[in-house]
Amino acid sequence: MSDRLRELTAFVRAGETGSFSRVARELGVSQPSISRMVADLEARLGVKLLLRTTRHVTPTEAGRVFLARAQQILGDLDDAENAARGVDSLRGTLRVALSGALGAREVIPRLPGFVTQHPKLRIELLMSDRTEDLIAEGADMALRLGRLPDSGFGARLLGKAPRMAIASPGYLARKGMPRTLADLAGHDCILGPGLSSRSGWNFTRSGKAESVTVQGSITVTSADGVIACAKAGLGIAVASRWMCRTELEAGEVVPILSDYQLDWVELHAVYPTGRRPSLKVRTISDYLAAQLMHNEGD
Repeated sequence: MSDRLRELTAFVRAGETGSFSRVARELGVSQPSISRMVADLEARLGVKLLLRTTRHVTPTEAGRVFLARAQQILGDLDDAENAARGVDSLRGTLRVALSGALGAREVIPRLPGFVTQHPKLRIELLMSDRTEDLIAEGADMALRLGRLPDSGFGARLLGKAPRMAIASPGYLARKGMPRTLADLAGHDCILGPGLSSRSGWNFTRSGKAESVTVQGSITVTSADGVIACAKAGLGIAVASRWMCRTELEAGEVVPILSDYQLDWVELHAVYPTGRRPSLKVRTISDYLAAQLMHNEGD
């Protein structure tokens, strides 16, 4: 990498993360080296790009303008190199932020085909149940389940899957099979993230909206935890087919209240706005959309 390109890369990541030390770790150099690269860039341009404090760096007005252009330049350069090689020869690193449950259950099992198609592309999966700052984490994209809040990010719908109420055969043998929403009042319900975090569950039956208040002694903060609780016979849970596919196929949980429908859950690819998604992002988004399309309505 040329000196000017290294300077530009160091500046962009410092402007995005607000931290010289973080950029140094990413690029495998010392913090003084990053500071010196940015200082050399500022000296050559004759303008202050970043304001330094002991704990943070912030772009100046000129720095914000330059940052937007520099991001575009680096993205275009990466795209140009990959386009010259062809989409079947993608190189570099693709960093994807996603939840642990989604990654383990739906994304990772689908990756072998993508990796085979792009053997020179390095993939980093930033798996966490917390919603990370895409820019600060240096992610090229994120995979997000559910409705997206208004934000300064672009998004593409990749697929959707039905939600359902589920329980283990053992639990139903002890507590009985609920036939109506009113029957849920006599059951233990597991509260978890997303839709299942609310004590009021909303269904539709024959086109008519119906809701029910549920209660239970267990609340879980992860989708995997909700499924584990249902599988263990601790109660009735609400989950998307993506999250409980394995347990459904194994007969460890079964769908209930099939006359009632829940809203489907959507999966979006989310990426920073202000620049066109890179060829790497577009390629894996196309791949996942094609993969997930076959499972809609399963």
